[in-house]
Amino acid sequence: MSLEATINGQSIVCLGELLIDFVCTNIDQGLVKGENFLKKAGGAPSNVAVAITRLGGNVRLAAQVGNDPFGEFLIETLRQESVDTTLIIRDNALPTTLAFVGIQHDGERDFVFCRGADRNLSLQSLPADFLSGSRIVHLGAATGLMDGEFYETYATIARRAKEQGKMLSFDPNFRSGLWGGNEAEFIRRCEPFLNMADVVKMSEEELELITGQTDRVQGCRYLHDRGATFATITLGSQGTWASHRNGEQTLVPSISVKSVDSTGAGDAFVGALLLRFTQRDSRAITFDDFTADVTWANKVGALTCTRFGAIDAIPTLAKLV
Repeated sequence: MSLEATINGQSIVCLGELLIDFVCTNIDQGLVKGENFLKKAGGAPSNVAVAITRLGGNVRLAAQVGNDPFGEFLIETLRQESVDTTLIIRDNALPTTLAFVGIQHDGERDFVFCRGADRNLSLQSLPADFLSGSRIVHLGAATGLMDGEFYETYATIARRAKEQGKMLSFDPNFRSGLWGGNEAEFIRRCEPFLNMADVVKMSEEELELITGQTDRVQGCRYLHDRGATFATITLGSQGTWASHRNGEQTLVPSISVKSVDSTGAGDAFVGALLLRFTQRDSRAITFDDFTADVTWANKVGALTCTRFGAIDAIPTLAKLV
């Protein structure tokens, strides 16, 4: 299979927040001690979308930003990355959502969100046929399960995607800064999406939180019992635990890199994996196909950790060959 194969039409639709990441450049300091910040385009679904286009795919992003300079910056950034921005709505009532991201000593992050326009994304603001022509719909918004109009939009689009026979991808993207102290509600709101998703991506911490299982095998079985055909559990530098509904599971190792900033690495992994899925017959993806695709996606995610900022750090196809 050629990685440069032409993908006809809008193969993937991503839904979720498009926001500004203010990334602290004081390494090892986190948000408590950090003082210097860089403005970067961010938001998990938008990171996934950029990964798809940088690797040669077609994608539309459905999102809402403020009618302000930050919103303009975000839309222009995505246009430069060849992401279809026709489904991005400008909100006159709320400003663009902001996230402050600190980098800790191990390359991991802490977050503070200042939520804005993304919360008001409504189904009525999107064209009735916006899913037409897509093969995969990806839901990966950190804010998608929170109260607001967006939550209802999120759930309705998931149901429509399944009714229309799309492959549905779900990344819960748990952020303690958004849900700290209310994890039970987060888990409850994940359940309907786990029941619909064909592809689930989680971190090891999310797997334990959501399934209550400390064992990966049992945790993945929980996901498969709810409907997932493919489960990927990202393990940082170790790689990814890949699990298929047929019972096959294995650790797929990653490549060794010096991690500078892990922001967006999981999103880049998801974008790479979904792009590979569009290049296969989704009804006939074998476990060997799956692990080969995860191997490639691991490399994309690892290389994203070697530079600051999510979008800026995502590698192009040329850097992977």
